[in-house]
Amino acid sequence: MTSATASVPLIAVHALAASIWVGGLVAIFVVARAASRTLEPAQRVEFFRALGRSYGIVGSIALLVALASGAVLLDGHPWDGLMVAAVVVAGVLLVATAAGMAQARAMTRLRRQAITEVGSEPLVARVHRGAIVAATLRACIGILTLVLVVLGAALVD
Repeated sequence: MTSATASVPLIAVHALAASIWVGGLVAIFVVARAASRTLEPAQRVEFFRALGRSYGIVGSIALLVALASGAVLLDGHPWDGLMVAAVVVAGVLLVATAAGMAQARAMTRLRRQAITEVGSEPLVARVHRGAIVAATLRACIGILTLVLVVLGAALVD
């Protein structure tokens, strides 16, 4: 079996994992907009808690498989500036994703508390600040993903 033939299954796995990761990010954005317009606050909290638990597993596995398969596919590529940039972006993406998951769990607890303690101004302010942090983290994850896709495409010989 030639090297090119041997890499076909790996390329397929990589493409599938990357598609699940990127598609999941897009789907969550679309679902979040629809849910915020149609669900009551308590329903929204429970919906996103369930969604986060499910997608957290699927998305995390997809991201890890995409990064690992990409690394294997790039084995033997020279460590030039492009390769170093891709590795750094991948590392930052992992950190941002972990931070986003932890922040989402904290926001679920905070929003549940805000639902039971209606009218608490300090709590409303904390939820608002947390929502800004969540949006910033999601934007960073999206941008880092896009940058990594572009770097990966540039690294393909």
